[in-house]
Amino acid sequence: MTATETQAASQKLSLPTLTAMVVGSMVGAGVFSLPRNFAQATGVFGALIAWAVAGVGMLMLAFVFQALAVRKPDLNAGVYAYAKAGFGEFPGFLSAFGYWASACVGNVSYWVLIKSTLGAAIPGFGEGDTILAVVISAVGVWAFHFMIVRGVREAAAINRIVTVAKLVPIVLFIVIVAIALKSGTFSANFWGTSGGLFDQVKATMLVTVFVFLGVEGASVYSRYARRREDVGRATVLGFVSVLALFAAVSIFSYGVLPQGELAQIRQPSMAGVMESVVGHWGSVFISAGLIVSVLGAYLAWTLMAAEVLFVAARDDDMPRFLRRENRHGAPVAALVMTGILITAVLAVTLWSDDAFTFTLKLCSSLSLVPYLLAAGYALKLRGTARQVAVSALAVVYTAFLIFAAGLEFLLLSCIIYAPGTILFVMTRRERGRRAFTLPELLLFVLVAAGAVIGVIGLAAGWITI
Repeated sequence: MTATETQAASQKLSLPTLTAMVVGSMVGAGVFSLPRNFAQATGVFGALIAWAVAGVGMLMLAFVFQALAVRKPDLNAGVYAYAKAGFGEFPGFLSAFGYWASACVGNVSYWVLIKSTLGAAIPGFGEGDTILAVVISAVGVWAFHFMIVRGVREAAAINRIVTVAKLVPIVLFIVIVAIALKSGTFSANFWGTSGGLFDQVKATMLVTVFVFLGVEGASVYSRYARRREDVGRATVLGFVSVLALFAAVSIFSYGVLPQGELAQIRQPSMAGVMESVVGHWGSVFISAGLIVSVLGAYLAWTLMAAEVLFVAARDDDMPRFLRRENRHGAPVAALVMTGILITAVLAVTLWSDDAFTFTLKLCSSLSLVPYLLAAGYALKLRGTARQVAVSALAVVYTAFLIFAAGLEFLLLSCIIYAPGTILFVMTRRERGRRAFTLPELLLFVLVAAGAVIGVIGLAAGWITI
């Protein structure tokens, strides 16, 4: 073996390191909100079923992305490339745009959660949805923007700090709450207090999608693996570890407070549950870990959101102006568009009854079209019996998620998708082509009709945010 080959081999990642990377990519801000979000929907039994459904469904999606990365290595432009390859240019565009918009709305949820956390000490921030909270958040959005366009990237030091900030408070919370669990309270919360079991489970689905967003990222580590078979093992080990963390946070919380009280705790609800067990220091500890974690995650997801637009533009699937980079190599036009959408959605939260839950569910809903189309493309490719079964389960799961999201969030998604189609028309004109083919026009009319109905619904009050 040559010196170069020896060095390359030494830089390959072991199974434990790969597994840790998978865990780090999935553990984000959503876990800190789980006790309240689950208590608003269901009891212990429904939560167990919800995590089982989400666990199987999301693992199938992870396998789909992993298989596609191996079977179609030439499609390296992101999740939307699978939609384009399988269903055409306009569905591919909608997938890219939806994935980008989902990342932007997810970033809004980070700011809402930070201000809600600080709102416990600064009443003017409320639950992250006051004018003061929105203004300060908007300042933060553009402060991050100017840091990134100057060439600031997610350094290894930031990654290490963020990973510790994520995992230490979560693990400590699980240990303390498990020890403090009261069997009587847990039993009283077992069956839930509202609706049938199916409705309870359905109400949790967008929450579980939100906390697992980024599951497709596991497949990008394939080329770093010391052994190719370690990729699949790391995917399973990392995913099961994260699933265990998420389920433990939500399930053990039912043993500390009655479901009604859990459902009313301000976000981040993990801090409130911790405070009820150990006192005020517990809330401060969880809140501090959350803020560091969320700010690190915000940096990563802002870069990722801009990268989606930049790569799509480079591949002639978005207008040319989105290819623009500054002298630091930052995709400045894509970053500006990302900042504008984040700021706009922040402003919308002023009219929301529960800003964090609204942004969480909208973020999850926008991600469903890219996920469904990717799973559908994998099913079209067929392959072995196992690959067909995995793809079919992923399609069924993502289709169920769209059903679980309900008409309200489907229409709200259309309100974002419809005006975004302007970018598609610009791209076609730059290439001297017709704006739409007939099938694409029919699909656009359907999306536009959904947007119009959504706007009417908001104005009439039968759609609320």
